[in-house]
Amino acid sequence: MDEIVKQALAKWPNVPDCYGWLGLDARGNWYMRDERAQASGPFAGGCAQSKGSLLKHEKLIEFIQRNYEPDAQGQWFFQNGPQRVYVELEITPQVWRVNDDFSVQDHTGKAASVAHCLLDENGYLYLQADTRFGRVHTLDMGPAADAIELGMWTPQAVESADLPRHYNFVVSPWVLQNK
Repeated sequence: MDEIVKQALAKWPNVPDCYGWLGLDARGNWYMRDERAQASGPFAGGCAQSKGSLLKHEKLIEFIQRNYEPDAQGQWFFQNGPQRVYVELEITPQVWRVNDDFSVQDHTGKAASVAHCLLDENGYLYLQADTRFGRVHTLDMGPAADAIELGMWTPQAVESADLPRHYNFVVSPWVLQNK
Protein backbone atom coordinates (compact mmCIF):
# COMPACT_ATOMS: atom_id res chain seq x y z
CA MET A 1 0.00 0.00 0.00
CA ASP A 2 1.29 3.48 -0.87
CA GLU A 3 2.59 5.53 2.06
CA ILE A 4 0.28 8.42 1.15
CA VAL A 5 -2.68 6.03 1.42
CA LYS A 6 -1.56 4.90 4.88
CA GLN A 7 -1.29 8.53 5.99
CA ALA A 8 -4.79 9.32 4.70
CA LEU A 9 -6.20 6.30 6.56
CA ALA A 10 -4.65 7.52 9.80
CA LYS A 11 -5.93 11.06 9.27
CA TRP A 12 -9.50 10.10 8.21
CA PRO A 13 -10.30 6.65 9.67
CA ASN A 14 -14.10 6.74 9.25
CA VAL A 15 -14.69 7.49 5.56
CA PRO A 16 -17.58 5.35 4.21
CA ASP A 17 -16.83 2.58 1.75
CA CYS A 18 -17.77 2.93 -1.92
CA TYR A 19 -19.61 0.21 -3.86
CA GLY A 20 -20.42 -0.30 -7.53
CA TRP A 21 -18.18 2.41 -8.98
CA LEU A 22 -15.16 0.39 -10.15
CA GLY A 23 -15.02 -2.79 -12.21
CA LEU A 24 -12.34 -5.24 -13.37
CA ASP A 25 -13.04 -7.15 -16.58
CA ALA A 26 -11.85 -10.60 -17.68
CA ARG A 27 -8.87 -9.05 -19.48
CA GLY A 28 -7.59 -7.05 -16.50
CA ASN A 29 -9.03 -3.71 -17.65
CA TRP A 30 -10.45 -1.25 -15.14
CA TYR A 31 -13.79 0.51 -15.65
CA MET A 32 -15.29 3.52 -13.88
CA ARG A 33 -19.04 2.96 -13.41
CA ASP A 34 -21.11 6.10 -13.00
CA GLU A 35 -24.79 6.10 -11.99
CA ARG A 36 -25.93 5.46 -15.57
CA ALA A 37 -23.64 2.43 -15.95
CA GLN A 38 -24.79 1.04 -12.60
CA ALA A 39 -28.45 1.55 -13.57
CA SER A 40 -27.84 -0.35 -16.84
CA GLY A 41 -27.25 -3.61 -14.96
CA PRO A 42 -24.57 -5.66 -13.24
CA PHE A 43 -20.93 -5.41 -14.26
CA ALA A 44 -20.61 -9.20 -14.65
CA GLY A 45 -22.85 -10.50 -17.39
CA GLY A 46 -24.43 -7.12 -18.03
CA CYS A 47 -24.64 -5.18 -21.27
CA ALA A 48 -21.81 -3.05 -22.70
CA GLN A 49 -23.31 0.09 -21.11
CA SER A 50 -23.24 -1.48 -17.63
CA LYS A 51 -19.45 -1.82 -17.76
CA GLY A 52 -18.97 1.94 -17.72
CA SER A 53 -15.96 3.85 -19.03
CA LEU A 54 -12.64 2.13 -19.67
CA LEU A 55 -9.89 3.73 -17.59
CA LYS A 56 -6.95 4.78 -19.74
CA HIS A 57 -4.95 7.10 -17.47
CA GLU A 58 -1.75 5.13 -16.88
CA LYS A 59 -0.81 6.71 -13.52
CA LEU A 60 -4.35 6.20 -12.14
CA ILE A 61 -4.32 2.55 -13.21
CA GLU A 62 -0.91 2.05 -11.59
CA PHE A 63 -2.18 3.65 -8.35
CA ILE A 64 -5.26 1.41 -8.32
CA GLN A 65 -3.17 -1.70 -8.94
CA ARG A 66 -0.64 -0.90 -6.19
CA ASN A 67 -3.48 -0.51 -3.69
CA TYR A 68 -5.68 -3.45 -4.79
CA GLU A 69 -6.28 -6.20 -2.22
CA PRO A 70 -9.01 -8.33 -0.60
CA ASP A 71 -10.76 -7.94 2.72
CA ALA A 72 -11.45 -10.86 5.06
CA GLN A 73 -14.75 -11.68 3.27
CA GLY A 74 -13.04 -12.01 -0.15
CA GLN A 75 -14.27 -8.68 -1.45
CA TRP A 76 -11.55 -7.02 -3.51
CA PHE A 77 -11.08 -3.29 -3.16
CA PHE A 78 -8.86 -0.40 -4.11
CA GLN A 79 -7.76 1.67 -1.13
CA ASN A 80 -8.22 5.24 -2.38
CA GLY A 81 -6.76 7.31 0.40
CA PRO A 82 -9.04 6.80 3.40
CA GLN A 83 -11.82 5.21 1.31
CA ARG A 84 -12.20 1.60 0.22
CA VAL A 85 -13.58 1.38 -3.29
CA TYR A 86 -14.93 -2.15 -3.70
CA VAL A 87 -14.42 -3.71 -7.13
CA GLU A 88 -17.09 -5.41 -9.23
CA LEU A 89 -15.50 -8.40 -10.96
CA GLU A 90 -16.46 -9.69 -14.38
CA ILE A 91 -14.92 -13.08 -13.61
CA THR A 92 -12.12 -13.34 -11.02
CA PRO A 93 -10.03 -10.97 -8.88
CA GLN A 94 -6.86 -11.66 -10.87
CA VAL A 95 -6.20 -12.02 -14.58
CA TRP A 96 -3.10 -14.09 -15.27
CA ARG A 97 -0.66 -13.35 -18.06
CA VAL A 98 1.44 -16.33 -19.14
CA ASN A 99 4.80 -15.64 -20.74
CA ASP A 100 6.53 -17.79 -23.34
CA ASP A 101 8.88 -19.10 -20.62
CA PHE A 102 5.74 -20.15 -18.63
CA SER A 103 6.28 -17.57 -15.90
CA VAL A 104 3.07 -15.87 -14.82
CA GLN A 105 2.14 -12.46 -13.54
CA ASP A 106 -1.20 -10.98 -12.64
CA HIS A 107 -2.82 -8.01 -14.34
CA THR A 108 -1.11 -5.70 -11.83
CA GLY A 109 2.33 -6.99 -12.89
CA LYS A 110 3.06 -9.09 -9.79
CA ALA A 111 4.87 -12.34 -10.55
CA ALA A 112 3.64 -15.57 -9.00
CA SER A 113 4.27 -19.31 -8.86
CA VAL A 114 1.50 -21.59 -10.10
CA ALA A 115 0.18 -24.02 -7.49
CA HIS A 116 -2.95 -25.38 -9.23
CA CYS A 117 -4.52 -25.27 -12.66
CA LEU A 118 -8.27 -25.60 -13.25
CA LEU A 119 -10.45 -25.93 -16.33
CA ASP A 120 -14.17 -25.11 -16.21
CA GLU A 121 -17.12 -26.39 -18.22
CA ASN A 122 -16.72 -23.51 -20.71
CA GLY A 123 -13.06 -24.23 -21.44
CA TYR A 124 -11.70 -21.32 -19.38
CA LEU A 125 -8.41 -21.92 -17.61
CA TYR A 126 -7.76 -20.69 -14.06
CA LEU A 127 -4.65 -20.63 -11.92
CA GLN A 128 -4.17 -20.64 -8.18
CA ALA A 129 -0.81 -18.98 -7.82
CA ASP A 130 0.69 -18.25 -4.42
CA THR A 131 -2.30 -16.80 -2.52
CA ARG A 132 -4.08 -15.37 -5.56
CA PHE A 133 -6.67 -16.85 -7.87
CA GLY A 134 -7.62 -15.81 -11.38
CA ARG A 135 -8.41 -16.68 -14.94
CA VAL A 136 -5.79 -16.91 -17.66
CA HIS A 137 -6.04 -14.05 -20.14
CA THR A 138 -7.54 -15.25 -23.42
CA LEU A 139 -4.51 -14.00 -25.38
CA ASP A 140 -2.23 -16.26 -23.33
CA MET A 141 -3.91 -19.59 -23.96
CA GLY A 142 -1.10 -20.62 -26.36
CA PRO A 143 1.68 -20.66 -23.77
CA ALA A 144 -0.76 -22.00 -21.16
CA ALA A 145 -1.67 -24.91 -23.45
CA ASP A 146 2.05 -25.55 -24.00
CA ALA A 147 2.60 -25.69 -20.22
CA ILE A 148 -0.20 -28.26 -19.97
CA GLU A 149 1.13 -30.35 -22.87
CA LEU A 150 4.60 -30.34 -21.30
CA GLY A 151 3.12 -31.62 -18.02
CA MET A 152 4.02 -28.46 -16.08
CA TRP A 153 0.36 -27.86 -15.19
CA THR A 154 -2.36 -30.48 -14.83
CA PRO A 155 -5.85 -29.01 -15.11
CA GLN A 156 -8.49 -30.20 -12.67
CA ALA A 157 -12.13 -30.00 -13.70
CA VAL A 158 -14.18 -27.34 -11.91
CA GLU A 159 -17.62 -25.79 -12.20
CA SER A 160 -17.35 -22.04 -12.72
CA ALA A 161 -20.24 -21.40 -10.30
CA ASP A 162 -18.17 -22.99 -7.49
CA LEU A 163 -15.10 -20.79 -7.94
CA PRO A 164 -16.08 -17.76 -5.77
CA ARG A 165 -16.96 -19.91 -2.78
CA HIS A 166 -14.01 -22.27 -3.12
CA TYR A 167 -11.42 -19.54 -3.75
CA ASN A 168 -12.97 -16.98 -1.39
CA PHE A 169 -13.79 -14.07 -3.65
CA VAL A 170 -16.92 -12.00 -4.13
CA VAL A 171 -17.89 -11.12 -7.71
CA SER A 172 -20.16 -8.25 -6.67
CA PRO A 173 -19.53 -6.58 -3.31
CA TRP A 174 -22.36 -4.18 -4.19
CA VAL A 175 -24.88 -7.05 -4.33
CA LEU A 176 -23.49 -8.53 -1.11
CA GLN A 177 -23.77 -5.13 0.60
CA ASN A 178 -27.38 -4.65 -0.55
CA LYS A 179 -28.79 -8.06 0.48
